Amino acid sequence: MKKYSFILVSLLVLSLTGAIRAEQSAGAAKAQDSDYETATFAGGCFWCIQPPFDKLEGVVSTTVGYTGGTEKDPTYEQVSYGKTGHAESIEIIYDPKKVTYEELLEVLWMNINPTDSGGQFVDRGMQYRPAIFYHGDAQKKAAEASKAKLDKSGRFDKPVVVEIVEAEEFYPAEDYHLNFYQKSPVRYKTYRWGSGRDQFIEKYWGEAALSH
Repeated sequence: MKKYSFILVSLLVLSLTGAIRAEQSAGAAKAQDSDYETATFAGGCFWCIQPPFDKLEGVVSTTVGYTGGTEKDPTYEQVSYGKTGHAESIEIIYDPKKVTYEELLEVLWMNINPTDSGGQFVDRGMQYRPAIFYHGDAQKKAAEASKAKLDKSGRFDKPVVVEIVEAEEFYPAEDYHLNFYQKSPVRYKTYRWGSGRDQFIEKYWGEAALSH
């Protein structure tokens, strides 16, 4: 009887593990749908750039992770040491019939310091660099045009230096990083305010921008 119970428990664990893995890869699967497209951005700590996109109508899913580096299947520890070349990033699956790529870019600009290529706020190093990882020529042109428009707007007293590069393989982050702002809201809000991100957003975009 114990043998059969062990088998049943093992099957249940395997089933739950499979479900978790399936949920993590849902975004990638959804991207295969011809109605959906993928956008990939980096803007410093990936905890902080996920909520603004989750609020947008037309965004199907968001996943935080790593891209832009050379190491296969990097871990958070490897990336955080700045040895792999990856940036903490977010992969967004969206419905272009409901939200445009240009609108996603606007949300990105309003949630980062686009004049700082050496990191974002208290997080320093290339692993926290802001970047736009384009998928195809249309996204590349849109990103370049959006960047040029922001640069010419005079909103910032320094040039906009966010790199625009072709998208590479994206690696989802470890489970505890996924939707961190929902799992640990107090820690998330404490970190976010302490980092100086909210103060920067309010200074350059106004208090209303914090609701994005």
